[in-house]
Amino acid sequence: MTPAPAAPAGRRARLVLWADQERPRLSYGSRVHAVLRSVWDEPRPPHAPARMWRDWLLVGLLVPIAVLEGVLRPDLPWRVVSVLVVVGLVPLLLWRRTRPLLVISVAFVTVGLFSVSTGGEAVGLDTAAFLLFFPYSLVRWGSGREAGIGLTVMLGGVSLCLVSDVASNEVGAGGVVGAFAVLSAAVAGGAAVRYRSRARMRELDQVTLLERERLARDLHDTVAHHVSAIAIRAQAGIATSVSHPDAATEALRVIEAEASRTLAEMRTMVRVLRRSQPADLAPSPRVADLEQLAGAARAGPAVDVKILGDLDDLPPSVGSAIYRLAQESVTNARRHARHATRIEVRVAADDAVVQLRVSDDGDGNAIRPTASPGYGLVGMIERAHLLGGTCEAGPGPDRGWTVNAVLPRAGWAT
Repeated sequence: MTPAPAAPAGRRARLVLWADQERPRLSYGSRVHAVLRSVWDEPRPPHAPARMWRDWLLVGLLVPIAVLEGVLRPDLPWRVVSVLVVVGLVPLLLWRRTRPLLVISVAFVTVGLFSVSTGGEAVGLDTAAFLLFFPYSLVRWGSGREAGIGLTVMLGGVSLCLVSDVASNEVGAGGVVGAFAVLSAAVAGGAAVRYRSRARMRELDQVTLLERERLARDLHDTVAHHVSAIAIRAQAGIATSVSHPDAATEALRVIEAEASRTLAEMRTMVRVLRRSQPADLAPSPRVADLEQLAGAARAGPAVDVKILGDLDDLPPSVGSAIYRLAQESVTNARRHARHATRIEVRVAADDAVVQLRVSDDGDGNAIRPTASPGYGLVGMIERAHLLGGTCEAGPGPDRGWTVNAVLPRAGWAT
C-alpha cells in the first residue's frame, strides 16, 4: 500500500498554528480559581512549635498589665468587664501556633459579642493589642483552609465592633481604615515569615542534597578503593593457598587491615549523618598522601607515583581533589585493566594549574570505552568541575587507559 504524500511545509505550519489557536486556554476567572484553590489546599507548615518559655512569660506579663491598666483608668466604660475579657483571652496565646483557627475564632467572636452586648463599646484596654498575634499566627502556622475560615471570622468580629462604633459616632472613616490597615499588616507579616521559612527549607533541602552527593562521592572513592584491594588480595590468596600457604596467610592479614580501615571510614560517615554524635574527622588527604597508593599495591599491578613541581602551598580543596581523583583512577585500573603490570601516577604543577595523569599498560579494549560511565567517573568529573577544572578518561595512545585531570592551582571552590 502506497503511503499518503506528506503535507507541504507551509500547510503543516498552518495546521500547527490552527491547532495552537484551537487549544483550550484558561480564562482569567479559571486562573484565579486555580490560584485560590491552591491557597485553600495549602497544608500546615511542619514542626509548629508548641508552648515555649516566651509564651508563658508573655502571659505572665500581660495579665497583671491588663489589671493595672484597668485600675489606672477609672473612666474606662465597662471597666470590670473589659478587664475580665482581656484577662480571659490572654491564655489563648499558649495555643496560637498549635490551634490557630480555634484561638482566633474564640478571640474575635468574643470581642464582637462584647461590642454588641455593650451597645457599641469596644474593649478599650490598650493591652488588647496582643490580639494582633492571632491573625499573624493564623497565617504563619495555619493551613490554607484554616486561614480562610479564620480570616473570615476575624473580619466578622472586627466589623461588628466597627459598625457599632461608627453608629455611635465614636470612630470615623479614618479609624476604620486604620484598624483594617493594622490587621492587614499583621496578616502580611505572617505571610512573609511563612514564605521566608519555606524558602529557607528549600535552601536547606538543596544543601542536604549536595551534601549527600558529596558523601556518595567520598563513600565511593574511599570505601570502594579498600574493597577493591580486599577483592584483589582475596583472589591472590585463593590462587596461592595450595602452593604457598604463607602467602595466603599474608593475604588474610592484608584483608583484615583493609576491612578495618573500611569499617572505620563507614563509621565516620555514619557519625556525620547523625547529628547527635560528633564526627571523628581525619585530616583531608593531600597530594603527599599519594605515596600511600604506591605502598598499598601488594597485589595486582605495581603503582608508580611521581610528583613534580612545588605543591607545598596547594589549597586543601585542590590537594584533596587530586588525591581522590588519583585514588579512583588507580581503583578503576585495578578492577578493569586486564593484563596490566604497571600503573603510573604523575602529578605536575606550575604557577597556574595542577595536572594529574594516571595511565596503565593493560588491555584497553577490555575497558569497553563505549559503555555508559559509572558513578566513579561521574564523581571524578564533578570534583574537577567544582574546582573549575576538567577531567577526561579514555584509551591511551598505545594501550591501556589514561585519565587526565587539570585543576586551577588556586581552586574555585572553598
